[in-house]
Amino acid sequence: MCDVLAIGPHPDDVELSAGGTVALLVAEGSDVRLLDLTRGERATRGTPELREKEAEQAASVLGVTDRSCLGLPDGGVSARDPEHLSAVVTALRTHRPRVVLTLHWADDHPDHIEGGKLVRRATYLSGLKNYPGGTGKEPFRPRRVLFAMGRRTFTPNLIVDVTRVYETKRKALGAFRSQFFREESDPLITPISDPEFLNWIEARDRFYGGMIEATFGEPFYDPDPYPVRSGAGLFVGVDQ
Repeated sequence: MCDVLAIGPHPDDVELSAGGTVALLVAEGSDVRLLDLTRGERATRGTPELREKEAEQAASVLGVTDRSCLGLPDGGVSARDPEHLSAVVTALRTHRPRVVLTLHWADDHPDHIEGGKLVRRATYLSGLKNYPGGTGKEPFRPRRVLFAMGRRTFTPNLIVDVTRVYETKRKALGAFRSQFFREESDPLITPISDPEFLNWIEARDRFYGGMIEATFGEPFYDPDPYPVRSGAGLFVGVDQ
């Protein structure tokens, strides 16, 4: 059982969209684990082996000691594939997280689109007694699923102030040199290896931070309403 399971389609997706939130949770003592759906083997730059090493380094920077990969096909993640659903259900029943963080389906990359939908379906199916997945594992459903922002924006209903751990996010992203850094002599040009890409990520985080009067913020979509079970609950965050 863990506090949070952060699930990304590829190595580096969690760091880009929710790296600050992961770092903040770890710093505050939460048990956070990372799960990559694919090895990113179809990426233009870097090998699966190199990306695995980079992912391990990034996890270490964030303070996460448990990172695993389901090995689903890069470029072929499907929210309706029974084997893909069963694999995610097995992971959920194994880790039993209170909260799941994953990427929102509003995106261009097919794996990001399908990955968000896959996790959303799996978190529901994982709670069904007769749904296959994880031999000997009891049914389990996370209490909360939060969807982080990818390349396409949406109107968030939850923004996490990650100002005090933002340098940790920068260092974690720096671990993925094969993806975000390119020497001038390297002919393999990709949008994310453009020197301005990480500046764009930081600009986005500054924008959403500004919405909550913080320097940096990471936006999420929460499908469920925020519960207020007492009048005092209306004042949470008001006097900070």
